[in-house]
Amino acid sequence: MLPLIFAFCGFYVAGSNQQLFNDATQVVLMRQGTRTVLSMQNNYKGPPEAFAMVIPVPTVLHEGDVKTLTRDVFDHVEKMGAPRLVEYWEQDPCRAEEPPMPMAAPTATGRGAMLAEAKEDASHGVKIEAQFVVGEYQIVILSAKDSTGLETWLHEQNYKIPAGAEPLLRPYVESNMKFFVAKVDPKKVQFVDGRAALSPIRFHYESEDFQLPIRLGLANSSGTQDLIVNIFSPNQRYQVANYKNVFIPTNIDVDDKVKDKFGAFYAALFDRTVEKNPGAVVTEYAWAATTCDPCPGPTLRPEELQTLGGDIINNPGYGMVLTRLHARYGKDIKDDLHFEKAAAVVGGRELVQTGGKLEEGARPDSTNNFQGRYAIRHEWTGPLTCQNPIRHRWGGPPGSYGMQPPTAGTQLAFAPRGAVALPEVVKRDLPEIDVKMASAKVVAAPVDTQVAAPEKKVAPPPPTEGKKSGCGCNTADPQNGLVLLGLLALRRPSRRRRR
Repeated sequence: MLPLIFAFCGFYVAGSNQQLFNDATQVVLMRQGTRTVLSMQNNYKGPPEAFAMVIPVPTVLHEGDVKTLTRDVFDHVEKMGAPRLVEYWEQDPCRAEEPPMPMAAPTATGRGAMLAEAKEDASHGVKIEAQFVVGEYQIVILSAKDSTGLETWLHEQNYKIPAGAEPLLRPYVESNMKFFVAKVDPKKVQFVDGRAALSPIRFHYESEDFQLPIRLGLANSSGTQDLIVNIFSPNQRYQVANYKNVFIPTNIDVDDKVKDKFGAFYAALFDRTVEKNPGAVVTEYAWAATTCDPCPGPTLRPEELQTLGGDIINNPGYGMVLTRLHARYGKDIKDDLHFEKAAAVVGGRELVQTGGKLEEGARPDSTNNFQGRYAIRHEWTGPLTCQNPIRHRWGGPPGSYGMQPPTAGTQLAFAPRGAVALPEVVKRDLPEIDVKMASAKVVAAPVDTQVAAPEKKVAPPPPTEGKKSGCGCNTADPQNGLVLLGLLALRRPSRRRRR
């Protein structure tokens, strides 16, 4: 079996003849002004011999610019931006009316080795700008006069360059980029089930350009790659500047069968979105980093934001916005990802608009409250014992108080494809991606057993505009090993906003 690689968008060179593949990447960026902090988590399954990752960087990095992180912070970021599946039960339409809970506005909270002397190998034009050790990584910063010389240098250091890497190196060399080469000492690495448990690594630099070098990663690709970019920035959402931007379809009621196939459902939805928007980058989340609704667990703590770069950009976490961008690309990609500031958007909330319709899609607003959110709803099937039942107030299951925790999808790049047909599970048409329901799904009206005239059957009135609902927090996704750790938040349903 070929070894598996899950890491950053640079390529891997290995001290072995075995090929390494990189087909899924997750990156965390923090940006303020011209300063960028980049964090990446590396995992590989393959030969235990030393290998190195090669990443283009705009400037020479020094020992103080690089550090290792704990793995749990990456897991937490992924859960916060992941799509949510919520499950609602219609509350007793004859239950006594409760005063609406005040709607809380989202707010941000909370507050080695010595550097080597630069030297150049005149025969190859490769210059060692710096070298040092951080954790299990032996790091060398290189500059090169031409890509062929860099390829030769790496070969002479007993690394096998992936086939086709030299043309991918060339534009970075020609633009005077430096190369961050992080070699791993296998003696400092623990292997679990054949997979190396490498520490996430973080580095920062100054650059007017805000971009991510993804073309070099094609050297390790076995075909199509998934890339999830999480961007943190004070009071600012980001999008790509050089590719089309689209939003994931959201606020979709789905069939109950999605509960056991959420990963497959979302994979089908994402694939269809990309199919209808070739080459586009999909925005999946844009929300204040220290709030959420519904939450897939505890919110990000100020110390976690410091770990991800708040200490470098001198921001304790106030007003930090998390943007999650998801791209799928192949060998035909022409350029790296360039990011630009974007206006705030909202969408994917349990918010009833004028006319009683739940908000759909994304729309501009003064704050960022956009997420991918999908709902299973269970209509009331019990007796109606009052003259004027109030329909479509949503909450937790019968006999409980508070919401069931939602499921959040993680590791979605590895969800099974073709296991869910969208028209069979969605409960409304999705014109933005040209998906229609397979057939109208009619829910039988509950039987009315009025107290005043029990012998007379009266159809319940249509839903009122004052719908109610609630929200909650996440649990484990039972499909495909998608893992969610969370904290159950008990909330009373709100009349005007279904939380």
